[in-house]
This record gives sequence, structure tokens and C-alpha cells, in this order.
Amino acid sequence: MQLSRRAMLAGAVSTLATTGFADAPLTSIRPLARTPAKDAIRKMVAGRGFSGDLGLKVVDLQSGEVLEDISSQTPQPPASVTKAVTALYALETLGVGYQYKTRLIAQGDIEDGILDGNLILVGGGDPNLVTDQIAELAQSFKDTGLREVRGDFLVWDNALTNLDEIDAGQLDHLGYNPTITGLNLNYNRVHFEWKLEDEDYVTALDARSENYRPAVTTARMNIVDRTTPVFTYRDAGDVDQWTVARRALNKEGSRWLPVRHPALYAGEVFATFARSHGIVLKAPKETMDMPEGTVLASYESAPLREMMRGMLRYSTNITAEAAGLTATAARVGQQRGLRTSALGMARWADARAQGIAPFFVDHSGLGDQSRISASDMVRLLGATDVMPTLKPILRDVRLVDDNQRVIEDPAISIKAKTGTLNFVATLAGYARTKSGRDLAFAIFASDLAAREVGKAHGAESPPGARGWNRRVRSLQQDILKHLVLRLT
Repeated sequence: MQLSRRAMLAGAVSTLATTGFADAPLTSIRPLARTPAKDAIRKMVAGRGFSGDLGLKVVDLQSGEVLEDISSQTPQPPASVTKAVTALYALETLGVGYQYKTRLIAQGDIEDGILDGNLILVGGGDPNLVTDQIAELAQSFKDTGLREVRGDFLVWDNALTNLDEIDAGQLDHLGYNPTITGLNLNYNRVHFEWKLEDEDYVTALDARSENYRPAVTTARMNIVDRTTPVFTYRDAGDVDQWTVARRALNKEGSRWLPVRHPALYAGEVFATFARSHGIVLKAPKETMDMPEGTVLASYESAPLREMMRGMLRYSTNITAEAAGLTATAARVGQQRGLRTSALGMARWADARAQGIAPFFVDHSGLGDQSRISASDMVRLLGATDVMPTLKPILRDVRLVDDNQRVIEDPAISIKAKTGTLNFVATLAGYARTKSGRDLAFAIFASDLAAREVGKAHGAESPPGARGWNRRVRSLQQDILKHLVLRLT
């Protein structure tokens, strides 16, 4: 069974796209007097009657006119709209062509194809490294002519601050809440598959990507007779020990589970490919020492601009966290923890937009303690030179009519980032109206009381969450259709 790289990407993809448009010159977005007659959106909001708070702001980027403002000063969790801030932060700090490097370093003398010393797999922080690329690195290793390594096989993951998980408040088994280190693989997830055969289940854990599916032993699964919880996790030293409730399994299926020892996971996969080339390595061991020695092979990631485009399209949390941590380390000259790095990004955004007050606890938006108002988000979107950098890599948003058919109109376009948590739905970006106006907008909604109740419920999707989020998404659609189709 093959699995494309695209299918591996975590996070929700927006359901909304149309054609792009040329960048228009930016001017100040300081508020002008709001036209009293424009109350159609207020009526839409009032007519939905959903619980919680809604903040909305829409600004004409040419004139600076505030076209709509509903409770826009209220700070709310931005969810994955945070990634738009992170993308801008990383691109402006590191440069659009920045690339992560994963290297293979030899320590010791090499003679007649034998390394009399250690081999080290050195992570450079690449959040998008997958098994196919580890296979390429192993092929490059073979091409050096080495046949034997007499020392240890080590893995180094300290290029970034190691994080056990992004948000401690999430359930253990959620693949979109992975560990972050300087050596990551397959978005730090392992593929768990099961199939019922002769009244018993056959299971497999592997590091699959598009062309390979090597089995792994750094994660293990036991099926147990219980109803709940569906999964449990225990750190068994160098192994992720999982259990799953038998009654939760159907006849066959699969899902991705987070990896909590990603450097060892990557090391095991590399050793598998090395062995396929006739080079037997010892079991990988982590090293804290900064690697020094001869670089035998390396793999470079895609340029950062392309990584950020993919992150915004697929909403990959690990990519956002790695990019944010890397940018902060470059700015201050040393690694920082996640909270400190996120606060640094907030201070940068404040200075970039000349007077906003966001508060971030991470770079992905997974933590619901982050706050930014719709007004501040729009101010950042409209700051000098932001739109030419950000708009081309945001995802096209599709508008649909009452029959759920895509509205095809080349005169309009929307480029935006969505954000979704249970009882939190956000959307922010740029719109070109049918009359040719370029807008910056943010639509933030949250019911934090319901979210807390849902978290206590302990389910991935607590009662009422899907319906609430669906209603807000429908409202966002109606607001956008009003803006781009009816605004003159």
C-alpha cells in the first residue's frame, strides 16, 4: 500500500478557492468613519444565534476605510490562523530560501571502506523529513563506499529545543500534537494499522511514506479488553508503549499516532535502509554532544517559502513550531523554549504592525491560551509589505452557493488561513471584491465556556462541537459572499 506525502500532512484543509489577483499597493489602515448603512453583516450574525463571542473586522486596503467592525477588539484564540503570523515571522527572519539540513557525520578514520569510529545522524530541525528522504540519505551513504561501521550509531536532535508535545492539554494519541526535536521524521507520527483475521487482530506499526513502509520497534501496541479509553500511552524508556481498546476497533483500519522518541525512530529507519545496502549498524543511541567529524552525506529541505506554503495549506503543526523556534533562535542567537519563543513572536508582531497586542503560547495555534483580536490581526495583514509576502502562499478559499456548488467568478478571489479547535473557528486573510476592492479581513468566533466543558468530556470531538463549528463556517461563507459579491 502506498501513501503519498500529501496524505501524511496533518491538520484541516480549508473547504473554500478561486483565482489569484495582482497585489495592490498598501496604504494605512487607520480607521475611517464607518458607513452606517452597512449593517447587513450584523443582521447575519444576529440571525444565527450561536453561542459565544464573534469578532469581525474588514478594511479596504487602498483607502483604509473600515467596512465592518463587530466586537473586533475582543481577544480570542486564533487557532491555526496563528500559522499565518508564524509564516511571516519565519520568512522575514530566515529568508525565503532558507533550507534545513540533515547530515550524516563520521567520527574516526576511514580506510578500505571501514569507519573505525562512530556514525552520527544529525538533525538540523527539518520538520518535513519523511522516510523516502531517509532512504535517499542511506543511498548517499552507500555511495561513499563505506561497508562497515565499527563504532556506535548515534543520533543528535538538539538543533532545536526538545518538546515532549505542543499542548499538554490534548489527548495523548492525537497525531497533530507531536513531539518536536531537531531530528524529526514523518511529522513525528507512526502509522498504526489493524485487521481482524480469524477472530483476532493482526497489527502493524511502520514509518510509511510514498514509496516505503519500514516496520519499527520504537513504538509498540497491545490490544486490551476494555471499552474506554480508546488509547493509553506509556513511555517505556526508549519505546512508546501504546494500548488500544479492542471494542473500539472495527474489522480493519489505520491511524497515525504521535512518536515521542523521534530521533531514535529516525535512527531505526535509517539503520533499516543501511542494512538493505549491506551495512549493519548498531542500535541507535542518542548523543547530547555537538557532532564533529567528516560529513559523508546530507539532505536539504525545500526552500522555506515552499515549506510555509505547504504548512498554510495543510496546517501542519510541527512545521509551524519548528519554523517559529528556528526563527527565534536566529533572532536571539540561541535556542528558546516554546513559550518564550512564542512570546518573542508576539513582540515581533507588535513591532511589525506598530502597536498590536497579541499573546501566543505556541507557533501553531494548537494551544487555546493564545489570544489576538480580529482588529489586531487585520492591522498585521495590512502592515507595510506584508501582503506581497503572505498573500501568495495563503490558500485559495472557495465560495459555494446554496446548492453547495462552487461560485466561479474570475473577478473575485479570497486568500486566507482557517483555524479550527472545538468551539473555536477563525478565518483571516485577503479578498478581492467583484468591484475590484482589495480587503483585509478577520472573522474570529469562540465559545470558551463550551470548550472547557468539552475538554472535561475527554473526547476528540465532544458533544455539540461539530455542529457549532459547522454553523460558524456557514456564517463565514455568507459574510465572505456578501463582501466580495455585493460590496460596491
